[in-house]
Amino acid sequence: MQKIRKFAQALEIAWSSESSSLWSADNPAAGQCGVTALVASDELGAEILKTRYGSIWHFYNRIGGKRHDFTESQFGEPIDYNDVPSTRDEAFADTNARQYAYLSNAVKRSLAQGTAD
Repeated sequence: MQKIRKFAQALEIAWSSESSSLWSADNPAAGQCGVTALVASDELGAEILKTRYGSIWHFYNRIGGKRHDFTESQFGEPIDYNDVPSTRDEAFADTNARQYAYLSNAVKRSLAQGTAD
């Protein structure tokens, strides 16, 4: 569980306008769901799940049988999760190669430097 907590802290440090064009200081998780689900899959071996939120697909993860939505703070109301299995390709359609490379590298740096302690 500590690994997941450190990962979540690293995300909060790493999220920026480089990882999502919707990022803002008031809502740093905005638009980060697809790219975050991909990086969580890489770093934590997490499954990628999705659910409908209004007219969009929202991506998040399952780790060890438990749902982890690292970007749920972007929404102003509770999410009715459907836990639909998803794929890397579907989550990648929500981001782009530049945003993915940026977030992946920034999270790795943060974890390696211990700045997520």
